[in-house]
Amino acid sequence: MLRTLDPFREMEALRREIDRAFSSLLSNWGEGFFSTAFLPGRAARAYPLLNLSEDKDNVYVQALAPGLDPQSLNVTIQRNSLTITGEKPAPQGVKPETFHRNERAAGKFVRSIDLPVDVDSNRIQARYQDGLLAIILPKSEEAKPKQINIAVQ
Repeated sequence: MLRTLDPFREMEALRREIDRAFSSLLSNWGEGFFSTAFLPGRAARAYPLLNLSEDKDNVYVQALAPGLDPQSLNVTIQRNSLTITGEKPAPQGVKPETFHRNERAAGKFVRSIDLPVDVDSNRIQARYQDGLLAIILPKSEEAKPKQINIAVQ
């Protein structure tokens, strides 16, 4: 069977492959060089940067937030959404027009993340030390894995 050449179909296939390649590159680098997060007016930066992990009993969040007044931090939970808010102070005694480079953002921030499981909001612990906010979120009993005994007959 002979197939006829369709240049539009070939161009569409090429476009899909290029999209896939760039999508893979961006997802592997996260918010790295090609992200619009650092371009002014394009997108808000995700701040604070964080790690999210879990074991059988807890979900752990570590948020990198140096230079904050711990009193400005606020951690709230609603259902399975964790929100971290606070304010990072601007440098004192430096006029904006004297900066040659200003890459450390200042101001109020809000970061919300969806948690992978339901947590027990009455037992959450949060600690801020040396610029790292560490949050331990105990899983709800319904979210924990249950061992099922198998009856052998």
